[in-house]
Amino acid sequence: MTINFPTDIRAIESRLREIEPEKYAATRNYKDGALTYLSPYISRGVITTKQVYLHVESLGLPRHKTEKLIQELAWRDYWQQVWIAKNDGIRQDLKNAQTPISNYQIPQAIVQANTGIEAVDHAIIHLYKTGYMHNHMRMYVASICCNIANSHWLEPAKWMYSHLLDGDSASNFLSWQWVAGAFSNKKYYANQDNINNFFKSTQKDTFLDVEYSAFENLDIPKTLKDTVPFEVQMTLPEFKNLSLDKDKTTLIYNYYNIDPYWYKDQEVQRIFLMEPSFYNENPVNQKCIDFALELTKNIQGIKIYVGEFSELKGHINPDHIVYKEHPTNCHYQGKKEAREWMSSITGFFPSFFAFWKKCKKEL
Repeated sequence: MTINFPTDIRAIESRLREIEPEKYAATRNYKDGALTYLSPYISRGVITTKQVYLHVESLGLPRHKTEKLIQELAWRDYWQQVWIAKNDGIRQDLKNAQTPISNYQIPQAIVQANTGIEAVDHAIIHLYKTGYMHNHMRMYVASICCNIANSHWLEPAKWMYSHLLDGDSASNFLSWQWVAGAFSNKKYYANQDNINNFFKSTQKDTFLDVEYSAFENLDIPKTLKDTVPFEVQMTLPEFKNLSLDKDKTTLIYNYYNIDPYWYKDQEVQRIFLMEPSFYNENPVNQKCIDFALELTKNIQGIKIYVGEFSELKGHINPDHIVYKEHPTNCHYQGKKEAREWMSSITGFFPSFFAFWKKCKKEL
């Protein structure tokens, strides 16, 4: 099944209205589960977890039918709170040192979609084609890289982020750490039976076709021993000779904030800022760049500025700049506004369930 991600805001709002929380809870781990397919829009700041939560609440369903979906929204907010607290620390082992480590690259078989695990290889090809991978499959891929091939999690995590339309450094890096045991108390493993069950395959006799007790002492399979460095091809667009008003209230949008509702219908200057330094640090596939640019078309009158913030403020008085808080734009100057969260619970919690306990009580 090929998943499409429209960029028109009316189509996105329609997808939000199609959520089926009860079916989601029962089937979310399966390949063809009743998923929301909203993650690219949440990651790009088009909609928020609170908007999704309020819509779910408006359905009037009993809480036991909606709680799983709400909990998954809370996971997104939790990862963001860890990112705010740890900043670039999310690129390092946070709780435990990953061990053992055989390399700091990516298994070549993963990059080439040639692991021999049919469901996994098909999912990687699908990722390259669409920019999407099922969340359960992301865990399988991470487990193969980190816990079977013993690659350190960071480079494979960068590879995956670079191809995901919903690429979010917090959700991505911290999930990889969770799988690798660097931000959890144990590693995550999945054997072939597990993959067959959730992804409707019948494959046998693979390097994952073992009992769970065998994983701790499993030798690295030959097919995973060759590794390659992380590479990505990306070209930022060229926009020159923009006409900018130096003294007009100016909203700064970026890769994590493409909110079409922000100051909607107000007479302000709107700029989508694409900093080369940001994309050098967080490289993404061209498909992701193009997707973000298409999403900006929902914002009337927005102008694309390719350059550093330090350059932009030479054209705009910082006293007139407004932007949303985010770990990637701590160097911005102007009026910083808070992001919208599902709950009022903020700060660092060492585990999701400590965070969720407070969220659940409030919600």
